[in-house]
Amino acid sequence: MAPPNLTREQAEQRAALLEVQSYVIELDLSAGAGGVEVETFGSTTTVRFRSNQTGADTWIDLVADKVHGAVLNGVELDVSDYDESTGIRLPGLAAENELVVRADCAYTNTGEGLHRFIDPVDGAVYLYSQFETADAKRMFTCFDQPDLKATYQITVDAPGDWKVISNAAGQVTETGAGKRHTFDTTRPMSTYLVALVAGPYAEWRDTFPGEDGQEAIPLGIYCRASLAEHLDAERLFTETKQGFGFYHKAFGVPYPFGKYDQCFVPEFNAGAMENAGCVTFLEDYVFRSKVTGYLYERRAETVLHEMAHMWFGDLVTMRWWNDLWLNESFATWASVLAQVGATEYDAAWTTFASVEKSWAYRQDQLPSTHPVAADIPDLQAVEVNFDGITYAKGASVLKQLVAYVGLDNFLAGLRVYFDRHAWGNATLDDLLKALEGASGRDLSWWSAQWLETTGLNMLRPRFSTDDEGRFTQFSVVQNGARPGAGEMRTHRLAIGVYDDEGGKLVREHRVELDVTGEVTEVPDLVGVHRGKLVLVNDDDLTYCSLRFDPESLATLVDRIGDIDESLPRALCWSTAWEMTREAELKARDFVTLVLGASAEGGIGAESQIGVVQRVLLQTQTALNSYVDPSWQAEGWRRFSSRLFELARAAEPGSDHQLAFVNSLAGSVLSDEQVAELRGWLDGSAPLRGLTVDTDLRWALLQALVAHGAAGEAEIDAELESDQTATGRRRAERARALIPTAGSKEKAWQRAVHDDQLPNAVSDSIIAGFQHPAQRELLAPYVQRYFESIDEVWQRRSSERAQPTVIGLFPSWAVTDETVTAADQWLAGERPAALRRLVSEGRAGIVRALAAREFDRS
Repeated sequence: MAPPNLTREQAEQRAALLEVQSYVIELDLSAGAGGVEVETFGSTTTVRFRSNQTGADTWIDLVADKVHGAVLNGVELDVSDYDESTGIRLPGLAAENELVVRADCAYTNTGEGLHRFIDPVDGAVYLYSQFETADAKRMFTCFDQPDLKATYQITVDAPGDWKVISNAAGQVTETGAGKRHTFDTTRPMSTYLVALVAGPYAEWRDTFPGEDGQEAIPLGIYCRASLAEHLDAERLFTETKQGFGFYHKAFGVPYPFGKYDQCFVPEFNAGAMENAGCVTFLEDYVFRSKVTGYLYERRAETVLHEMAHMWFGDLVTMRWWNDLWLNESFATWASVLAQVGATEYDAAWTTFASVEKSWAYRQDQLPSTHPVAADIPDLQAVEVNFDGITYAKGASVLKQLVAYVGLDNFLAGLRVYFDRHAWGNATLDDLLKALEGASGRDLSWWSAQWLETTGLNMLRPRFSTDDEGRFTQFSVVQNGARPGAGEMRTHRLAIGVYDDEGGKLVREHRVELDVTGEVTEVPDLVGVHRGKLVLVNDDDLTYCSLRFDPESLATLVDRIGDIDESLPRALCWSTAWEMTREAELKARDFVTLVLGASAEGGIGAESQIGVVQRVLLQTQTALNSYVDPSWQAEGWRRFSSRLFELARAAEPGSDHQLAFVNSLAGSVLSDEQVAELRGWLDGSAPLRGLTVDTDLRWALLQALVAHGAAGEAEIDAELESDQTATGRRRAERARALIPTAGSKEKAWQRAVHDDQLPNAVSDSIIAGFQHPAQRELLAPYVQRYFESIDEVWQRRSSERAQPTVIGLFPSWAVTDETVTAADQWLAGERPAALRRLVSEGRAGIVRALAAREFDRS
């Protein structure tokens, strides 16, 4: 059942009436270690709060299996008509109020509320909470909105062999049948930041030493016992300490929550969650098989992202979800700043340019794009706004703001902001006031230009040169923001001029300036030699769509691998990809650029493994959606053949070799190529240096299955040797990949109609449902999609419904008929959030049709 949908107006009314002081929460998890028959747990909540109006009525939120009783100020309330969609009505409030509610709440398997998981390896039970945006009400009775902060004192009765972790430190006492965990009272925080993690988790301990008189921070790391052998605690502790050291200096405020635990939990829906002092992470970050350095870098970014939230989000919290972007954008920006400033990942801004920026550009070109500072009228609106605007464009815009005011001024403003609003709620205006005070700059126009508009400005150079190739005139031309109202923005940016030096393209000249209006003259470049490559937005300071002059574009195509530094090289890859998406560069020409004109060219010359993996994914998208169908088979043949060459030529056992092999496993292959993959899998014809470990075995097997070269028997045999939760998910995906009508029908029925599946299992089935080699097999599901999604949305929560709506959209059917089917569906009355998701899928088809038409021209 879909959960209650709180509106902003309701939240404002309740916040104006109430001041919540404290929660005392008692949870009975003593039966939690049982089997699948265990469905509920006891939850008793005592809430103390003030009312600004005596005699007023309000309500409190609770999603419970059963409410045993509710007592307000000593008076038993009638809860016989309890409805989770409206909570518990609280009539006749006093100035000072105490409410006690006893209920049985339900465990979930959807990653919402208190999630319960049984480990198939040893039968152990693991719990964790996930409350953002408003699911705290699934574990305890509360006023579930971010601006009603309170303190929390939590007591948990649990089995004797369980560890129980929450936001604060605590004490453990014996109870006879188990143990009681009594946690210290927290400082004020929002309901969505309360955390509970429980089960026989493996544990590692360390300490971040106090600096400059600050108290030491106890550190903990937890994961399931069956994964413990794979967890690299020393590396994680090192990166955690590097983060604390960096943020303490940058923010000027000691870490505010005492201890700091990081818990890697099963079947988590997102990457991580910034619960105060008790961060939860997707346990896929516990690498049980070899991964590339890129994934270690991304994990470190996530660790630092969540840590940044301890200050920006937890210590100072948004008043309502319209400032969600500020929370997430700040944490994304700060995490990359910390990576570059404190860890081994000194090229993290390159990854930001190729990953986050790409996400932002894609999202900002959709019809559903919205201002960074979006209007969020209710919870359903925010739940579809965890998107590329909220995270990536917002972080890009903050990076532009830092370039405009200066990093030192920005950090000084942050310190003022934290000091003024600690333990409370704040808004964007509060942050801008602090930054204005620190920098001496008026930022009101900046907010209007960057946060209240949509779309990208295109920037391109315009210049003339003399006979010696020196600039006689240079300007930057800016187009109006698109999509949107065509606004011009002020861009603080750099222009770099690159030329030959020892066979490499290196930056010979750099100018930094403010670009405003349609044309901005750059007199500082007059007299400078034009070199081989002119790069507007060098150092990636601003957020824009970038284009090249003809000679620079030719240099990009012929010599992208010769660009000496990783960041400008990534900007060139990104521009080529955006031109492909915009039908300005033929998709087959992008594929040719990636493949390279020589054995050492193209992607084979790219040293940054994160860029390699991103560009290979983009090439697969180009082949799958953007090239003309008449060239598709030839394109896949060239791509897969080149990947085999690169995998064989790569340093044995290297990250590059693994990246090329993983890309092959998701490509369209010939029978001979499938046979070569089989040789790698069974060891009959191994690839030198390639370690075919557990997860790579699954990837190779899935490639064989998708091409009809393996089936149920091989899947069952592989699962027999990997009876883990991850193994089961890999098997689910493999079964969905079987290229028969029967297997597709079974996968469809389970993904669309089985509401009891854990989210993680459903996601695996959806991931295997479509494959670029199986288009004809999926033709019947275009119409079935539009016939089914309304019911899915109505039955399921947003967290559960979104992966189905997005993942099963018929993106494989790049035809006018798919657009027509979407238009017919969109013509009806639909929930706004669902309409948005479908319109985004439709936009992808329209974009692909345009790219294909250009590719065949």
